[in-house]
Amino acid sequence: MIKKAVEVSVYGADQLCPSCVNLPSSKDTYEWLEAAISRKFPNQPFTFSYVDIFNPPNDKSKRRFAKKIIDEDLFYPLVLVEDKIVGEGNPRLKTIYHELEKYGYKAE
Repeated sequence: MIKKAVEVSVYGADQLCPSCVNLPSSKDTYEWLEAAISRKFPNQPFTFSYVDIFNPPNDKSKRRFAKKIIDEDLFYPLVLVEDKIVGEGNPRLKTIYHELEKYGYKAE
């Protein structure tokens, strides 16, 4: 049983990650993930957010994490389920689905 909507966050930028040439943009990845997760787990609550690492929102934790991505040269888009990194650069749906199932999500 799902107790609360899990937050899926995608951190990225308009420019592609230097190591991620030929991959979809961060925003394209965000839209693709939102659609894929919503299809896999229909009628189950989620919160999806996109964070531009060079212009993060006024949320302290999101700003801190965006700075970490830049400072540590992490690959983006970077995907978090709650506060756990589940994808970096070219995220895998199977890994993200597996993490969501730990929170009680069931495929339909």
